[in-house]
Amino acid sequence: MESAHLLGGSKKRVKIHPHTVTAKYATHAPYSPQAGIHTHFPQPGDEGYDDAPSFEDFGSFLEETSDRKKLTDSRRWPRTLFGSKDKDRDMPLRPQAAGGGGGGGGGGGGDGSEGGVGGAKGAGRGVGEQLASFGEASVSASRLTWVGLLGAALAHGCLIVLTRLASERFHLGPLFLLLVRSVVQLLSAAVPLQRGENPFGPEGYRLRLLCYGAAYSLSLCCAYSSQTFVSPGDAAATWRLATTALSATLAFLLLEERLGLADGVSVVAGLCGLGLVMLPAADETASNSPADPAAFWRSAFGWSLSALAGLWMALALVSYRSLKERVGVGTALFTVSWTGCLLAPASMALLPEGLSWPAGAPAWGLVLGLAACSVAAFLGMTHALTRLHPALVSASQSLEIPVALLLQLAVLPLVPSAPEVVGVVMVALSVGWLVAMKLLPSRGGGRKQREEYEEILDSPIK
Repeated sequence: MESAHLLGGSKKRVKIHPHTVTAKYATHAPYSPQAGIHTHFPQPGDEGYDDAPSFEDFGSFLEETSDRKKLTDSRRWPRTLFGSKDKDRDMPLRPQAAGGGGGGGGGGGGDGSEGGVGGAKGAGRGVGEQLASFGEASVSASRLTWVGLLGAALAHGCLIVLTRLASERFHLGPLFLLLVRSVVQLLSAAVPLQRGENPFGPEGYRLRLLCYGAAYSLSLCCAYSSQTFVSPGDAAATWRLATTALSATLAFLLLEERLGLADGVSVVAGLCGLGLVMLPAADETASNSPADPAAFWRSAFGWSLSALAGLWMALALVSYRSLKERVGVGTALFTVSWTGCLLAPASMALLPEGLSWPAGAPAWGLVLGLAACSVAAFLGMTHALTRLHPALVSASQSLEIPVALLLQLAVLPLVPSAPEVVGVVMVALSVGWLVAMKLLPSRGGGRKQREEYEEILDSPIK
């Protein structure tokens, strides 16, 4: 069946097929080629004109591509969570509905309706089971991530105490300890080599990986150098505060990743606690008289190095966040190790820190324990960066301050001040609240996700 009408000076020819509609446009005037233009569209009746394909052609095309589509879809992992299980559960229900509809009269209608209700109940149970399994997998992965983060915070707290013990009892400089741990961590090159990967990163990402390693190593150099001018506890608190605040800012500016309201409140509470920890005690305020400008500028230089270390660490966290899909944890650790082997001696040459060698088994045991703690802390943080916001990763590491305080009370004869105790309690509560929000299920969250998922399944647009 054909129809023709005038539309804006052109003739529209429409061919109506039982399953397809084909429309062709042609001008009233005959085709006349113009100079320099060789384009010609064949019209009905001309040689080379291809009419619309028939329904049989469409059927064979669909039969040919449907098997391939099923084959490719079956290889996709997400189909095992939502796609294939739904289809498997719906398959036994379809013959019942067809049988109910095939029986004549009201009995057939009743069977069909009962089958439909049963199918809806079965689909509802399938949705619930799928959401439950998916939720359990997500919660288990989140628990593993947060366990790694808390273990990294514990390792960071041990690092603070071990560094202070090495400096006070064995007279080992912080930069020398950084150099030794960097050399020991060079063994991490075995991880990418075992997997058949290049330890210097994949092609096209080596420059960005180098920038990440340089930023991380510069952060460690600045942080360890600041311990020569200020106490290790104050240096660690300043470093962590600057890292958390700047990582939240840089992640928003560079990666467009934002913190939620509850996460932001927890992070700000932790930053306030770190600020209280950094407040000087009464005896320190009395000892720092304005008549000694050298001590003032020495402390100011140490605080500046700690803040600069936070800036470099924030850049490193955000950089790895952008490389998480291309660079593994072993490759990242090796990059930080070899860049640290280059930058630590340079920092030792710039700063007046003498080179002292560990004497005795206890000193070497302390150095090796420090290297092991640093590896554990790095692995926990870097693994968490693949799933969490950089600011949340850094905020969770603020727990190193309470851990270091407890260990110092057990090892060193130190008495914390009142602001320090209040700040430590605030940090611990903020991290605990953050972990509880991420791991404890909300009351209305599961029901809301179930309703949204059922609405998607019932929608005619998949």
